[in-house]
Amino acid sequence: MMTRLFASRSNWCTSLSSGWTGLLSAALAGALATPAFGPWNIWPLALVSLTLLQLLLSNQAPKRAAKLGFAFAFGLNLPGLWWIHISMTVFGGIALPVAFVMVALLAAYLALFPMAACWVWARLFPQQHGHIDWLRSLMAFPALWLLSDWAMGHVLTGFPWLWFGYSQINSPLVGIAPLLGVQGVTLLLLLSCGGIALALRQRQPFWLLLPVAAFAVGAGLQPLSWTTPGKPLNFALMQGNIAQEAKWDPKNIRPTLLRYLEMSRLNQDADVIVWPESAVPALENEMQEFLANVDSAMREHKTGFLTGIQYLDMSERRFYNGVIGMGQIDNDGLQSYQYAHGNRYYKQHLVPIGEFVPFGDLLRPIAPFFNLPMSSFSRGAPEQENILVRGHRFATAICYEMAFSEELRRNVHADTDYLLTVSNDTWFGTSHGPWQHMDITRMRAIEFGKPVIRATNSGVTLAIDAHGQPIKMLPQFEQQVLRVDVASASGQTPYNRFGSWPLIAWVLLALGVATWQQRLRRDDQ
Repeated sequence: MMTRLFASRSNWCTSLSSGWTGLLSAALAGALATPAFGPWNIWPLALVSLTLLQLLLSNQAPKRAAKLGFAFAFGLNLPGLWWIHISMTVFGGIALPVAFVMVALLAAYLALFPMAACWVWARLFPQQHGHIDWLRSLMAFPALWLLSDWAMGHVLTGFPWLWFGYSQINSPLVGIAPLLGVQGVTLLLLLSCGGIALALRQRQPFWLLLPVAAFAVGAGLQPLSWTTPGKPLNFALMQGNIAQEAKWDPKNIRPTLLRYLEMSRLNQDADVIVWPESAVPALENEMQEFLANVDSAMREHKTGFLTGIQYLDMSERRFYNGVIGMGQIDNDGLQSYQYAHGNRYYKQHLVPIGEFVPFGDLLRPIAPFFNLPMSSFSRGAPEQENILVRGHRFATAICYEMAFSEELRRNVHADTDYLLTVSNDTWFGTSHGPWQHMDITRMRAIEFGKPVIRATNSGVTLAIDAHGQPIKMLPQFEQQVLRVDVASASGQTPYNRFGSWPLIAWVLLALGVATWQQRLRRDDQ
């Protein structure tokens, strides 16, 4: 009975893979994965989605496999990234049909990477004699998919947003993240889907032991603690909920600062007060007296203080998006605020269009969207000192940077106590974008075994423990303060120590073994 069931499903998938029906099926399979990501987090859908893709790719010529891979990724990225249009239409002055075309072009660009992976897979590792080779499905395909993901995360500054590993933030597979990072989660997911696809195509149920083993490994690793918890600090995270259209209006600088000052005044019994990204809506150069007064008040109450701010390097005329630490720096509390002092972080991975405009002379005249406020920043250094507040070290990432784990890894050390991120996701309204961003942030906590403090303008403001579980969060689009105790963590996870090198070694080994086996088969024919 089980064999007949597998056979019927196999024939069904084969019939769906031909012609335009096949392309539509691939696109729908990709779209099926969208609810696997936040805010829905229906993680089993990713398993179904990638399994369907592998079934559709079976026995396909390279050109056809490329088309199916493109359709699948386009079907994932268009609905998955549709939230981007809000920044274009609401704040960028672009008509909705034009914004749709622009998001579709981004989705098509991102689909080129899986398309290339599928083409190479079908070209270099063709199916032979009508039988599926397990090395082809379980080694070559996952390795090529990971390579395409890495390319997506680096080419043209990279956009590793909808990597499939993030869809498993609530599944047992996430247990591998402290060892191999988010792409290790992707690998276990691909191996699980490959096992299911083999069981269906070869009509051999024993391949289902592979996903069972993958989930068992993840579940077994999940409870382990890779870092050592320390004494907790009490944080007050300010969610000012400043309207985005008013944020950069000069007449709103004073009301904005008064709002944050009043919220902070009521919470000065906290150990550390955190304001979000660009909470001070003016250049640090213009706010020196204000910051000195805030610093003095914080030190008087023995309160640490972290805030997002913009800085202009007068000598080089360069703007930086930054975070500075003030108030109670260490136990002695002797260091007072000084303009451009060293206890700070400058964002080093900037958002294209939002923070810098490539080919700006060409694009800026086209539409207001290319002239968004503060879209001319410079990059900070790749490696920067942790910010010190209340004697604790904070490895910092600003907003979009949380999607780049290898870059954050450079600044996370054994003596780092917390990960700090400040953000302003107001650009994307009540869409699913901020929730995807939150899950990416949760993955960083799991990878590094460090708690995350996340302050935003309008949500999602929250604290995350060293296992990636939210401790406490605020509702979106409400002016509130999050008071929460969060324990620090010392030490390093294997991923923090070795990064993606073990995974890179596996990819090279997998491709080498699969290539060697393919040559042996050709020699035998």
